[in-house]
Amino acid sequence: DPQQLELATSGKRRLRRFIVIDEVVDELYGSKVRQYFEENNVQHKILALPTTEETKSMDLVLNILQEVQNFSIDRRTEPIIAIGGGVCLDIVGLAASLYRRRTPYIRVPTTLLSYVDASVGAKNGVNFLQCKNKLGGYTPPVASFLDRSFIQTIPRRHISNGLGEILKMALMKHKGLFNLLKSHGKYLLDTKFQSYSGSADHGDAALQTTRIAIETMLEELAPNLWEDDLDRLVDFGHLISPELEMRVLPSLMHGEAVNIDMAFMTYVAHMRGLITADEKEQIIQCMQGLELPVWHGGCSWPLIKTALRERLKHSGGQPRMPLPTGLGVADIFNDTSEETLERAYKLWVRD
Repeated sequence: DPQQLELATSGKRRLRRFIVIDEVVDELYGSKVRQYFEENNVQHKILALPTTEETKSMDLVLNILQEVQNFSIDRRTEPIIAIGGGVCLDIVGLAASLYRRRTPYIRVPTTLLSYVDASVGAKNGVNFLQCKNKLGGYTPPVASFLDRSFIQTIPRRHISNGLGEILKMALMKHKGLFNLLKSHGKYLLDTKFQSYSGSADHGDAALQTTRIAIETMLEELAPNLWEDDLDRLVDFGHLISPELEMRVLPSLMHGEAVNIDMAFMTYVAHMRGLITADEKEQIIQCMQGLELPVWHGGCSWPLIKTALRERLKHSGGQPRMPLPTGLGVADIFNDTSEETLERAYKLWVRD
């Protein structure tokens, strides 16, 4: 904004920023963030919070808004900045959308999952009555700033967790991305998605995989930002996983729960004759290569039935089940019988 830039450089008014940062990220990067704002002469307030699925609630949103009110921001020219994983970005997005009806906000994802998933799109929300993201809205950020250097300090399991959402886009839309994950998955885990000049054998696999994942996600989300059309390929892995994830908290991370859902749905696709036995095996082997769980004891047959009933409630009375029809291609189905689902479940459990 040229006006804002002029104000900042003319010295008439000091730039001000309110920042919400996940407390773990604050321990690792807080001093750098503070130094950045100080060196740029920005008056700032940094609020470090525990942002986990267990704390993802309206209470935390109201805590943030109380602090925003105390700091007093200009609701048009002073965006709230969220620095953290997907939960942090979701909570701050909802807080910003509520404050004075809509205050701009900026997303700075610090995990692989939030980098390729939460950074893109318009959704925000919190958990309510043990239901995942039951309260929320659609308010896009004014910007998302993507910096892969944050990812180098997250644990290996968190890298694997993010790979679950990347694999989702590969299976639904991009065979080339699937092949990249098959060939370079272990390397990406080992190098934590950092780019090295000495990695000629792998090209810049980290840049390629993240770029393709984000581009395919944008292709799906941009024409349907408000989810007016409920037929969404990006819902693959999200039919059973919300119920499973909330039921077994905190034992499964989001991407892990999504992958368990995808593994089961891969068996459903095979049982329906949409993919061959070889394609099914390639998918499961790729998941295991990415160190993702392909089954969980908590994902019982009654839980699957409950989750699919819940799905009907918020998808217009249809299951709208995205399923792979090959590697990197998919379609949405409304006619999968309970018998097919149960047979797929039994085969999945047996394997």
